[in-house]
Amino acid sequence: MANMTDEPDEQGYRWETEYERTWEVLQEDATGSLTASVQDVVLGIKRRRLLERKPNLRLGMMRHLFVILDMSDSMRDQDLRPNRLFCVLRLLENFINEFFDQNPIGQLGVITTRNKRADRLTELAGNPKKHIDALQTLRTTDPHGETTLQNSLELAAQTLRNIPSHASREIILIFGSLSSCDPGNIYDTTRMLRECNIRCSVIGLAAEVSICKTLAKETVGEYSVALDEPHLKDILMSHIVPPPVSSNSDSFLIRMGFPQQKALDRLDEFSFCMCHLDQPEPKTRYGQPGYFCPVCVTKYCELPVECRVCGLTLVSAPHLARSYHHLFPVEAFEEVPKEEIELLADKKCFGCLTETPHSDKSGTTHRFRCKVCQRTFCIDCDLFIHDTLHSCPGCASSAAKTE
Repeated sequence: MANMTDEPDEQGYRWETEYERTWEVLQEDATGSLTASVQDVVLGIKRRRLLERKPNLRLGMMRHLFVILDMSDSMRDQDLRPNRLFCVLRLLENFINEFFDQNPIGQLGVITTRNKRADRLTELAGNPKKHIDALQTLRTTDPHGETTLQNSLELAAQTLRNIPSHASREIILIFGSLSSCDPGNIYDTTRMLRECNIRCSVIGLAAEVSICKTLAKETVGEYSVALDEPHLKDILMSHIVPPPVSSNSDSFLIRMGFPQQKALDRLDEFSFCMCHLDQPEPKTRYGQPGYFCPVCVTKYCELPVECRVCGLTLVSAPHLARSYHHLFPVEAFEEVPKEEIELLADKKCFGCLTETPHSDKSGTTHRFRCKVCQRTFCIDCDLFIHDTLHSCPGCASSAAKTE
């Protein structure tokens, strides 16, 4: 029988093999600098972001998203600075701005939960300033009590279940607690969300919770637990890209209206917008410019919005054009082999016209080539094209010359 002492001492404990020894990746060069190793790590992370995107997916452009924010006692913890609540509010403001920049025809709402209750902070709307102003009021609100997962989900489902089936219905739950105080069976709510095709994703701030994992799995959502503030930011930003549409969903023709904003001298004296009907003093909106529905001539302050009278989806042409890149994204560029880089006639990046700053330990620069126009770009321009521009400059310039 083998003795336990026969095992080599350097094998270590089993739990040690579960962790990646990231510090071993960094190695000094001949001058004692770590710059080359750090650039290799950054290069790998950037390229992995692009390669992880699956091409030829049907994406839900018309997104209706509710963000459920935990406001219980657990949000006072200071593992995120200055505490969980302030850190999440700061990141949510950036998320909302980026969400509407990448999803201009989408709508977003915010729900808070504390003291075993769920309250709707903002309704579904397409104005980012409205949501950010509402989030800033939470900075003076004291997190208190317990969270209620079931009430929050059912409050969001009351609105999302009435959204047409061609639109994407989503919920993002930012959950800092380890428990939930619910009045009924939470699994009944999970089944209801699955039947209504409402996608629920959960971002945990403390530890993995079984019901949250089950909720995300049953509704085809994503469940992640943030390790620190940068990781939390990356998780939030990963929800900006529209989720894939299920393969069994049908295609629909959607009627849309493109209203024009009328000037002050062309407005009716008694016109007021439908957005402020619930306000205590709707007369404050008299005489203000607005968008009028081309079917029922109902006035609205902002776009996009669904007309409350005739149900027509009101958008602007720039909003629709900016959503086009989700249907036809720029294909990921291929990396130029190292032996071909020296043979390139033009060694400058076609985008920024500078030499590629990223190089490996051997001093070889990295270049990436568009498969259509064969132009080469640096990694920074590669990311800018796929994340922000959504159009290859080389292909655009070639098309302009042919015209």
